[in-house]
Amino acid sequence: MRAGCRACNPTETPMQSMPAFETSVRYPDPRIEVLDDRFLALRLFSASVERLFTGLRWAEGPVWFGDGRYLLVSDIPNNRVIRWDEASGAVSDFRQPSNNANGHFRDRQGRLLSCEHLTRRVTRTEYDGSITVLADRHGGKRLNSPNDIVCARDGSVWFTDPSFGIHGYWEGEPAEQELPHAVYRIAPDGKLQQVITDLNAPNGLAFSPDESVLYVVESRATPHRKIWAYAHKDGKLGEKRLAADAQGPGAFDGFRVDVAGNLWCGFGSNGAPGVDPQGLDGVRVFAPDGRAIGHIHLPERCANVCFGGRHRNRLFMAASHSVYALYVNTQGAV
Repeated sequence: MRAGCRACNPTETPMQSMPAFETSVRYPDPRIEVLDDRFLALRLFSASVERLFTGLRWAEGPVWFGDGRYLLVSDIPNNRVIRWDEASGAVSDFRQPSNNANGHFRDRQGRLLSCEHLTRRVTRTEYDGSITVLADRHGGKRLNSPNDIVCARDGSVWFTDPSFGIHGYWEGEPAEQELPHAVYRIAPDGKLQQVITDLNAPNGLAFSPDESVLYVVESRATPHRKIWAYAHKDGKLGEKRLAADAQGPGAFDGFRVDVAGNLWCGFGSNGAPGVDPQGLDGVRVFAPDGRAIGHIHLPERCANVCFGGRHRNRLFMAASHSVYALYVNTQGAV
């Protein structure tokens, strides 16, 4: 399938109701909103939001493979991981079934790390394609449904474990919750440690460029969704502080950090009755001081993002049914 195709598998996910998307013909792209003058340095005047492909049921967990020039994206309800090739624009199934995989990352050796809802585990794909289970239990109890994941420079793997995947059959299968919502660290020696247990549905997570801070989304925080910052040193976390507040009806999901420490966050409404999502869907960018400085408007709620391309200056956005891209004037920290 080619970029711009209606769907990866049109017989599986009919998208007749999906409105047409047209790349802006004028610069600057009106979909890119400047909320603070600091965002002007990050915006490329002559770059536009592009829709790469559509036809997914719930796009999540994008991860870039520069050595192969391709992007992987989870389509959780369709139980598959999609591959988009930069050179050809081809779209294909990378893995199906995927165990309702959600978040992905690459470890320090370039191997694929995946969070699987159905099997309630974190896995690593080896160079030969075999699967190694890194974590599926803590204290003899099953994990809930690992959601998002990162790898630190020391090789440790950090992931969030809310219970979204065991609530029903949409992103996994119904099951009993055996452990509290938590954030975990898998040490380089394989030891699993529960490092955060006081957040309501921890979701996206990322390190600051120097890894002195770990950011974690609390996706069911009230009254507003929040991103918390934890001082980090040698695998240990300090006290948390508020890093960003979604304000009003806004909601965070997954995010990534650029080399200057700005947070590029998947964004949308919190789903509350009567909330108008107009103006909320897309990617909201926060400066390190927690102030919203920019917003990339998309016609769909954005779940997660990653940086990729030859210079790590292309933002890939997994948004509901589609994947979008935008060149920016910065680079991803990882």
